[in-house]
Amino acid sequence: MRKKRAVVPGSFDPVTYGHLDIIERAQAIFDEVVVAVIENRAKNQLFDLSERAEMLRDEVGRWPTVSVDTFSGLLVEYMKKERAQIIVRGLRVMSDFEYELQLALINHELAPEVETFFLAASGRYSFLSSRVVKEIASYGGPVAEFVPPKVEARLKKKYLLERG
Repeated sequence: MRKKRAVVPGSFDPVTYGHLDIIERAQAIFDEVVVAVIENRAKNQLFDLSERAEMLRDEVGRWPTVSVDTFSGLLVEYMKKERAQIIVRGLRVMSDFEYELQLALINHELAPEVETFFLAASGRYSFLSSRVVKEIASYGGPVAEFVPPKVEARLKKKYLLERG
């Protein structure tokens, strides 16, 4: 039987319980899951690439078939390098589907051997995004129900330093 290696790509700035839900569900389906943290120069990230990867490693260590890696460039090139066949993407709302479908079609055109697997967000995380978490945290609001404790501490520290 051929082992299925899946990649869960994203910026994870920061990782949320919604991300972890998708990763946990993916590791129950696929033999091996690589969480690939993207270096996206077009986005203004709160946490640098190594910080985001470290936060994820802290959280996914409980799943022995999950690893964390970083990359820049085209996702399909990363997939080829890693010999991974499946991209796992979480969907929250209809606008996510439209955007993700477009990416899936382009990725499949560039690399026909790569398939995209969509997982619908769990209901309790369907509203959750890193952007919203950062906005709440920037005003000193509570984010404990959205992110793990270590991530919450990093958010508080980051925003306290920004405020001086």
